[in-house]
Amino acid sequence: MINEVDYSRAEYMTTELLQKDSIILFEPAFSFKNLFMRADILKKEGNTLRLIEVKAKSYDSAKVVSFLSKNGSVSPDWLLYLLDVAFQVYVLKKAMPGYAVKPYLMMPDKSAKCPTNGMNQRIRIKRLPDGKGVEIYIKLTEEDLSERILVEVSVDEAVRAILKDKVNKLHRLFDGKSIEEVIALMADYYEKGEKVKPQPGARYQRCEFHAEEGELEAGLRCGFRECWRESFGLTNDDFDRPTILELWNFRKKDELISEGRWRMEDVTERDIPREKGKTRGLTTSERQWLQIEKTLSGDTSPHIDKEGLKGEMLSWKFPLHFIDFETAMVAVPFNEGRHPYETIAFQFSHHVVERDGSVRHAGQFIETRPGVFPNYEFVRALKGELEKDEGTIFKYGAHENTCLNLITAQLLEDPRPPADAQELVSFIREITETRSLETREKVAGPRNMVDMLELVKKYCYHPAARGSNSVKAVLPAVLEGSPYLQEFYGKPIYGAEGGVKSSNFKDWTWVVKENGHVRDPYSLLPKIFEDLDEEKTRDFLIAYEEIHEGGAAAMAWCKMQFSDMTDDEREAIARALLKYCELDTLAMVMIYQGWADAIRR
Repeated sequence: MINEVDYSRAEYMTTELLQKDSIILFEPAFSFKNLFMRADILKKEGNTLRLIEVKAKSYDSAKVVSFLSKNGSVSPDWLLYLLDVAFQVYVLKKAMPGYAVKPYLMMPDKSAKCPTNGMNQRIRIKRLPDGKGVEIYIKLTEEDLSERILVEVSVDEAVRAILKDKVNKLHRLFDGKSIEEVIALMADYYEKGEKVKPQPGARYQRCEFHAEEGELEAGLRCGFRECWRESFGLTNDDFDRPTILELWNFRKKDELISEGRWRMEDVTERDIPREKGKTRGLTTSERQWLQIEKTLSGDTSPHIDKEGLKGEMLSWKFPLHFIDFETAMVAVPFNEGRHPYETIAFQFSHHVVERDGSVRHAGQFIETRPGVFPNYEFVRALKGELEKDEGTIFKYGAHENTCLNLITAQLLEDPRPPADAQELVSFIREITETRSLETREKVAGPRNMVDMLELVKKYCYHPAARGSNSVKAVLPAVLEGSPYLQEFYGKPIYGAEGGVKSSNFKDWTWVVKENGHVRDPYSLLPKIFEDLDEEKTRDFLIAYEEIHEGGAAAMAWCKMQFSDMTDDEREAIARALLKYCELDTLAMVMIYQGWADAIRR
């Protein structure tokens, strides 16, 4: 292991160790002119150098995976990974002439089966006493390593294609240049400290350097604004104008931006032909034009198709059930026979609305014990929640359906299935939609879950959601436009005696106004560590202090699996996860209540 951080010392150590005829190096350093690279792993075997780049991206050895498209170019799915390897190969060949360089990607193999139970518990992360780092300690046995869950895949052909071919479609600056010319150009920019001219496009929606208004007022810089200002000569006032980046499901953003048409007002009917639907609900183009017209006119009133929603509601059976899952996909399986990146369903929340409109948090499930595979017990608990009646079940998006279908596959493929496996499979098929193996047509169970996301897309548009249909964006918009919900949840009735039953909150107020607007309820969630003393809070491993979205929830749960922590710390994380997930199903209930109130009015 080359632990040296200093470039020259790391390179010197690498050179010294490579004097051996056969050696495996981790983080070796190489340079050529003004280029420098460190490989993940380098295996020297005589005159051959095996360059191994470790990636978290999954690979399935049971399938034929091609890194090249039919026309011989590198597949877009693998391009960024392979460009990384190609640069390392380029530098290594220049730095070590006379050696044969063979590049590989090392990735978790989704077809491999974990040979033992609790493998993940034998790879632990421990905080150092000084609080300045972590220590990873490994206690793997020969049995743990008897089947490899990591696979080395040769990418020699794809790397050769990159080094010989032209690099296109990454940036206009690169068009027509060879990879060697691109490397030299980028090195020159880097060495001079000059900024590469930006290339605005649809990907700017996900810009991580996007400062909000309050941050700008505090003097922070906004990378998004800098790039767009440089590309289009915009003023600060221009950034108050709506852009096509906000336009929902619009596939021509890159095309319009390349023409200099970045404003929402620049969109014409040639770009989005108006199309009427043959069934109930908004078509894609109708929804897009609804967004454009409301945004440009300053109309903040929501669009709710009351007749369409009412027609849907007539088919629903009370009591209504609202469910939400929290899941994770980990590279190192927990149990014998499990595969890398299998879905792990570790938590659900369940709200119920009765015919009289009363609401209650009816149940929940969470598994926090390290190394326990929770999926089968998860389904048993869900079955116990939902089999008491024939009421309609609601999800928000495809996640819950996908998760349950994956658990069905696990039950059917398990060499040692639980005694109630067929009963659990029958329950899952009753409430989900799947595809027929013969016809590939969708087959829905008799209690197939109703997708509230699809209902939002068809019957509702809230300008305050700014084109997003996620529950995190729709909930604040619904609350902002509903006096009924503001009145109902503007008092501490949630978790209060005689109020709305809650499993995790007490006397809670969900509608809080700030500067005349309703605050996002997710911003009201308490800190994870509010019940721990200051020293434990400071020393705890989790980087996320608040859990406001699913990614953070999955990360917090995974940290509980792989990190050493006290029982108090584990309980604090569990309490925060339970509150977060309960709000997810309450959010669905609030959206339903907003619809029901709109239809009554």
